[in-house]
Amino acid sequence: MLTRRHIRIKIMQSVYALSNGNQNSLSEEVNFIKNSLTGVFDLYLIKLAFFKQLQKHAASQHEINRTRVRIKDSFAELHQAIANNKSLLFISNNKKLIQFISNKKLNHWELEFDYIKKIYNSILTSEVFETYNKIESPSDEEDIRFVVSIFKNIIAPDDSLYHYFEDLNMTWIDDLPLVNTFLLKQLKRLDLNSESSLEFPDHNESIEDVKFGIELFEKAIVNEEELQKELDGKTPNWDSERIANLDAILIKLAIAELFYFSNIPPKVTLNEYLEIAKEYSTPKSNLFINGVLDSLVKEYEKSNRMNKQGRGLL
Repeated sequence: MLTRRHIRIKIMQSVYALSNGNQNSLSEEVNFIKNSLTGVFDLYLIKLAFFKQLQKHAASQHEINRTRVRIKDSFAELHQAIANNKSLLFISNNKKLIQFISNKKLNHWELEFDYIKKIYNSILTSEVFETYNKIESPSDEEDIRFVVSIFKNIIAPDDSLYHYFEDLNMTWIDDLPLVNTFLLKQLKRLDLNSESSLEFPDHNESIEDVKFGIELFEKAIVNEEELQKELDGKTPNWDSERIANLDAILIKLAIAELFYFSNIPPKVTLNEYLEIAKEYSTPKSNLFINGVLDSLVKEYEKSNRMNKQGRGLL
């Protein structure tokens, strides 16, 4: 689920924070990065658990209304449609999800009942549900399509949930778009006859991702003076004080990759940091960073200073 670009962004943010007065020690910042990277998976699990709790709430409301003799709530005839949605039941009963939630103690929604109730009521009064509820016997595809729709149109955009995640873990604000995109793809790919169709990130890949992020951060911090020297003199039209701090950090992170990560092709490094600059820095940063890095790569290739190995590097 983690992408290398997302990892690079987190490292950029940590280096930027340290350069702007963050008092964390190197080891403290490394622990922060490690928790931030591994926490992305927790966010994914919590969002999946939200669907599980929605289905549980619908089933509970249906049962309450079914056993009442006289007074029923205004949605009495609607709860069963959500409680019986096959894709919600599929997620709720997924053994891996249940195990992850238990092991990691991620039963957030049992304690945050108000969020479940608010979103649930929004679903019941939505056009998406009105259309879905008219289907007499929904197919698997229609059940999945309904869950995809409520996620895209009701759950993901909800401001109260956004602020809840922000309060729970500030680093999750940058992670939400990544997790939402991944989760949406998973929902669309569900095969209700195959429990394994609900995917969870590979543990070994996650370890490698965390290792990459921490190593990049440490190389950038420990070798900061050497990386700065590589930048000095390469921008004749720009005094070092005039270069935006974030631009300088992006360039130095790219240089660190060029020098210390032999398995990453230079073209990949350049493209990644140019894309990050487009999103996080000034409008002209992309052209500036592109010019500096392109010049540096040509210089390093000519002097054979990059120890690049592996397939796809020629």
